[in-house]
Amino acid sequence: MKAASRGLFLWAHHTGTPMRIQEFSTLTGLGVHTLRYYEKLGLLVPARNASGHRDYRRADLDWVAFIKRLKETDMPLEAIQRYAHLRAQGDATAAERRELLAQHAQHLEARLAQQAGHLARLKEKMAYYDQTLLKNSA
Repeated sequence: MKAASRGLFLWAHHTGTPMRIQEFSTLTGLGVHTLRYYEKLGLLVPARNASGHRDYRRADLDWVAFIKRLKETDMPLEAIQRYAHLRAQGDATAAERRELLAQHAQHLEARLAQQAGHLARLKEKMAYYDQTLLKNSA
């Protein structure tokens, strides 16, 4: 089971109490240093308890999963930061966030189309080799 999938499974069986950074790291599949880096960039803003320790909650887990999805689809870090900044401002920025995601979706669709074209050319070349091998074995 992938770390992120395992993390969601573990969270489903979690008591719902706030988590410290190490447990949250395990659940998200991200290292402690990465989580702190995300904080430094303003992507992640966990609550703090009376002692100043980070208290991560379910909403933080969902947010990190979304950040990871944006990163996996090659959204630039600056755009993710912009989205996070807008998200922190609440519903008043819904239109701007939607537009940011729409632009990213267009970029992703173009990239997928390009990749589909590359795959088609590879399959054509493989078919050529299949024909060549078939001729040579006859």
